[in-house]
Amino acid sequence: MQAAVYTTAQTTSVPAARVWIGRVMSALVVLFMLFDGGTKALKVPAVIEASAQLGFTAGMTFGIGIIALICVGAYAFPRTAPFGALLLTGYLGGAIATQVHTGAAAFSLVFPIILGALAWGGLALRDPRVRALISR
Repeated sequence: MQAAVYTTAQTTSVPAARVWIGRVMSALVVLFMLFDGGTKALKVPAVIEASAQLGFTAGMTFGIGIIALICVGAYAFPRTAPFGALLLTGYLGGAIATQVHTGAAAFSLVFPIILGALAWGGLALRDPRVRALISR
Protein backbone atom coordinates (compact mmCIF):
# COMPACT_ATOMS: atom_id res chain seq x y z
CA MET A 1 0.00 0.00 0.00
CA GLN A 2 1.34 3.40 -0.95
CA ALA A 3 0.80 6.52 1.10
CA ALA A 4 -0.27 9.62 -0.76
CA VAL A 5 1.28 12.93 0.15
CA TYR A 6 -0.69 16.04 -0.58
CA THR A 7 0.74 19.49 -0.46
CA THR A 8 -0.89 22.77 -1.15
CA ALA A 9 0.93 25.83 -2.27
CA GLN A 10 -0.69 29.15 -1.85
CA THR A 11 0.62 31.63 -4.35
CA THR A 12 -1.12 34.90 -4.02
CA SER A 13 0.35 38.20 -4.98
CA VAL A 14 0.72 40.57 -2.09
CA PRO A 15 1.00 44.28 -2.79
CA ALA A 16 4.59 45.42 -2.34
CA ALA A 17 3.44 48.39 -0.27
CA ARG A 18 1.83 46.05 2.27
CA VAL A 19 5.03 44.05 2.62
CA TRP A 20 7.16 47.19 3.02
CA ILE A 21 4.82 48.67 5.63
CA GLY A 22 5.08 45.37 7.52
CA ARG A 23 8.87 45.46 7.27
CA VAL A 24 9.00 49.02 8.59
CA MET A 25 6.68 48.15 11.49
CA SER A 26 8.79 45.09 12.29
CA ALA A 27 12.01 47.09 12.00
CA LEU A 28 10.72 49.59 14.57
CA VAL A 29 10.06 46.73 16.98
CA VAL A 30 13.48 45.18 16.33
CA LEU A 31 15.30 48.49 16.79
CA PHE A 32 13.53 49.32 20.04
CA MET A 33 14.01 45.82 21.45
CA LEU A 34 17.70 45.78 20.46
CA PHE A 35 18.12 49.07 22.29
CA ASP A 36 16.14 47.86 25.31
CA GLY A 37 17.82 44.48 25.56
CA GLY A 38 21.26 45.87 24.71
CA THR A 39 21.21 48.55 27.38
CA LYS A 40 20.13 45.98 29.95
CA ALA A 41 22.71 43.40 28.85
CA LEU A 42 25.46 46.04 28.83
CA LYS A 43 24.43 47.12 32.34
CA VAL A 44 24.07 50.79 31.48
CA PRO A 45 24.00 52.59 34.87
CA ALA A 46 20.82 54.57 34.14
CA VAL A 47 19.03 51.37 33.13
CA ILE A 48 20.26 49.51 36.21
CA GLU A 49 19.00 52.40 38.37
CA ALA A 50 15.60 52.45 36.69
CA SER A 51 15.32 48.68 37.00
CA ALA A 52 16.24 48.88 40.68
CA GLN A 53 13.26 51.20 41.18
CA LEU A 54 11.10 48.43 39.74
CA GLY A 55 12.62 45.92 42.16
CA PHE A 56 15.18 44.23 39.90
CA THR A 57 18.81 43.67 40.83
CA ALA A 58 21.63 44.30 38.35
CA GLY A 59 21.93 40.56 37.75
CA MET A 60 18.22 40.25 37.03
CA THR A 61 18.37 43.21 34.66
CA PHE A 62 21.25 41.59 32.78
CA GLY A 63 19.26 38.35 32.46
CA ILE A 64 16.17 40.21 31.27
CA GLY A 65 18.31 41.97 28.66
CA ILE A 66 19.65 38.65 27.35
CA ILE A 67 16.11 37.26 27.18
CA ALA A 68 14.97 40.35 25.25
CA LEU A 69 17.82 39.93 22.76
CA ILE A 70 17.00 36.26 22.24
CA CYS A 71 13.32 37.09 21.66
CA VAL A 72 14.10 39.85 19.16
CA GLY A 73 16.67 37.64 17.46
CA ALA A 74 14.01 35.02 16.84
CA TYR A 75 11.62 37.72 15.60
CA ALA A 76 14.17 39.27 13.22
CA PHE A 77 14.68 36.13 11.14
CA PRO A 78 11.81 35.38 8.74
CA ARG A 79 11.86 31.63 9.35
CA THR A 80 11.41 32.01 13.12
CA ALA A 81 9.51 35.32 13.15
CA PRO A 82 6.15 33.87 14.29
CA PHE A 83 7.86 32.11 17.21
CA GLY A 84 9.79 35.30 17.96
CA ALA A 85 6.54 37.29 17.97
CA LEU A 86 5.12 34.82 20.46
CA LEU A 87 8.20 35.19 22.66
CA LEU A 88 8.03 38.98 22.41
CA THR A 89 4.38 38.85 23.43
CA GLY A 90 5.35 37.02 26.61
CA TYR A 91 8.21 39.43 27.28
CA LEU A 92 5.98 42.45 26.79
CA GLY A 93 3.30 40.87 28.97
CA GLY A 94 5.89 40.63 31.74
CA ALA A 95 6.73 44.30 31.23
CA ILE A 96 3.06 45.20 31.56
CA ALA A 97 2.70 43.07 34.70
CA THR A 98 5.74 44.76 36.25
CA GLN A 99 4.36 48.21 35.48
CA VAL A 100 0.95 47.33 36.92
CA HIS A 101 2.60 45.90 40.05
CA THR A 102 4.57 49.11 40.64
CA GLY A 103 1.64 51.44 39.89
CA ALA A 104 3.32 53.06 36.89
CA ALA A 105 1.86 55.81 34.73
CA ALA A 106 -0.53 54.97 31.89
CA PHE A 107 2.09 55.39 29.15
CA SER A 108 4.25 52.71 30.77
CA LEU A 109 1.30 50.33 30.44
CA VAL A 110 0.24 51.32 26.94
CA PHE A 111 3.67 51.36 25.29
CA PRO A 112 4.28 47.57 25.53
CA ILE A 113 0.78 47.00 24.15
CA ILE A 114 1.54 49.27 21.18
CA LEU A 115 4.87 47.52 20.65
CA GLY A 116 3.17 44.11 20.67
CA ALA A 117 0.56 45.33 18.19
CA LEU A 118 3.33 46.64 15.93
CA ALA A 119 5.13 43.30 16.16
CA TRP A 120 2.10 41.20 15.22
CA GLY A 121 0.75 43.74 12.73
CA GLY A 122 4.08 44.02 10.95
CA LEU A 123 4.41 40.25 10.88
CA ALA A 124 0.89 39.79 9.52
CA LEU A 125 1.58 42.27 6.73
CA ARG A 126 4.85 40.65 5.66
CA ASP A 127 4.30 36.95 6.38
CA PRO A 128 1.67 34.95 4.47
CA ARG A 129 1.72 32.18 7.12
CA VAL A 130 0.47 34.59 9.77
CA ARG A 131 -2.11 36.11 7.41
CA ALA A 132 -3.39 32.60 6.68
CA LEU A 133 -3.84 31.92 10.41
CA ILE A 134 -5.69 35.18 10.93
CA SER A 135 -7.99 34.82 7.93
CA ARG A 136 -9.27 31.37 8.84
